[in-house]
Amino acid sequence: MDFQLSEDQQALRAGIRSFCDGRVSIDALRELEKGFDRSLWGELAEMGVFSLRLAESAGGVGLGSADAVIVFAELGRRLVPGPLVWSHLAADLVDGAATGERVVGGLEQLRTGNEPVLVEHLDQLDALLVLRRDGVYRVDPKSVGAQSAGTPLDPFTPIFQVTSLPQGERVGDAALVAKLRLEGAALAAGQLLGIAEMTQELATEYAKKREQFDRPIGSFQAIKHILADCYTRQELARVAVYAAGATIDDPSVGSVARAVATAKLIAGDAAMKNARACVQVHGGMGYTWEIPAHYYLKRVWVLENLFGDVHEHAEQMAEMIAAD
Repeated sequence: MDFQLSEDQQALRAGIRSFCDGRVSIDALRELEKGFDRSLWGELAEMGVFSLRLAESAGGVGLGSADAVIVFAELGRRLVPGPLVWSHLAADLVDGAATGERVVGGLEQLRTGNEPVLVEHLDQLDALLVLRRDGVYRVDPKSVGAQSAGTPLDPFTPIFQVTSLPQGERVGDAALVAKLRLEGAALAAGQLLGIAEMTQELATEYAKKREQFDRPIGSFQAIKHILADCYTRQELARVAVYAAGATIDDPSVGSVARAVATAKLIAGDAAMKNARACVQVHGGMGYTWEIPAHYYLKRVWVLENLFGDVHEHAEQMAEMIAAD
């Protein structure tokens, strides 16, 4: 399998990166803390983020998951806020999701127990998809009883704790639940890859400029080792994420479940460790609000729990390996 990007994929990545660099730059992160930006959401829709995998006959771009993970890696690099993955998955389930007219969020009700039910961006949603064991349900967000969970860990991802949740309208069966979870996990892994890339770049850039003892700290062996490890983790994550996207598009090349679980695990590990390393390389400055490293670390904690946490995917991998 050839994992080199095609010319079209390179152009796609360059286009999304250019948009994100201009619209959601590092300097703009402070502004994004003020709240959800509907105009930005509309611009993302115009770029084809939500309609990327929707068939051309339905008004979409008609690309595949291999292309989608590239796009979501770029969105992860710039911490673009909002329920991006859910709205993308809802392109053919909710009218207006593909065009950005409706913001779609979601939650999973697949576990038993008394765990709190949490929804991101509930106050901004036009539709809510609920994944249950027997199918996918569409719920009107206005009918959901919920309260703010307080100051969010990730300042760009407000969380609401649900107190009452209607059954909603069933729009898909259990097979669709499994499909959405796999595709959603791959897209979340793409975002984690983008975070691994960007935190490595931020750390490297700072190490080149920051001087101690009249030398850039990047010349010190200890810092070199940290940055080399960051780069290695980033490249391993890239292979895993690209493989997941390609396998979803062509299941004949391997197990989709195994490829996606691998991508979520490896990309999640790379993003977490690179974000922490980025804070470490910045030293005392790395713990301040002005340095963007903390934004990335906090987003990793959010994405780690999207469409299956690390423990769930690790257990799936262990079961699949044991069954071989």
